[in-house]
Amino acid sequence: MWFFETLYPDLKIGVKGDIIHEEKTPFQDMKIYHTSRYGKVLTLDGVIQTTQKDEFIYHEMLTHPLLLSHPKPQNVLIIGAGDGGILREVLKHKVKKVTLVEIDQAVIEVSKKHLATINKGSFNDKRAKIVVGDGAKFVKNTKEKFDVIVVDSTDPIGPAKVLFSENFYLDIYRILTKNGLMIRQTGSATLQLTTLKNSTKTLKKVFPIVRTQIIAVPTYIGGFFSLTIGSKTIDTAKVTQKAINQRYAKLKLKTKYYNPDIHFACTKLPNYIGEELR
Repeated sequence: MWFFETLYPDLKIGVKGDIIHEEKTPFQDMKIYHTSRYGKVLTLDGVIQTTQKDEFIYHEMLTHPLLLSHPKPQNVLIIGAGDGGILREVLKHKVKKVTLVEIDQAVIEVSKKHLATINKGSFNDKRAKIVVGDGAKFVKNTKEKFDVIVVDSTDPIGPAKVLFSENFYLDIYRILTKNGLMIRQTGSATLQLTTLKNSTKTLKKVFPIVRTQIIAVPTYIGGFFSLTIGSKTIDTAKVTQKAINQRYAKLKLKTKYYNPDIHFACTKLPNYIGEELR
């Protein structure tokens, strides 16, 4: 059968496959498709979240640029990301603790069963603490401090809207350590340019340093996709190439997309994006 993502009323992308899991959770409509081209595909409310074929691009770029820019990341927080891909990449670093807060336990359980090639047992790592709950409430109430925070939410509609608010970013800022950094997805840099602009504007009210990364994930509608960083002191684009090379080599990181050259190249913006953000 054909699955069509209809995030926009006048635009859709389709992939042919078979449904291998279908579930209406308390929060969303979740399906897993098996396709010949992209392997297993996770959709939430009819929108592609991750695929076995290209997930590494998104997950590597939400983690390594920050973790390698920070001199000694020890405590990491992940909001969302119930498929475990970001958790997998964070655990490649010498961190002491990773807290993953996912509102929908069903996403975690289904991902353990059907997307094991993505999470690769990361949920069972002794450094991982899994919290089932509301990410916004967690950052508001926690007393912990984190070196790196990754926000992997859906688009700013419905329950996820609060995760794009100034108050949420103020809570993030409060629980970051003095050299702390955060990163979040900010949508298609073509079809969701307004989301990127608004997110950048809001983040600049809170963080002294805001930096945009551009990546391309084939199954994310709209071509160029944006990830935006908020930082207290560290500019990921101005860390020395030597430092990134050394840290990358010392960890013996095995990555399929990220490398020290892409670390810097992804922050070089096309004119139309740079002009809009200025």
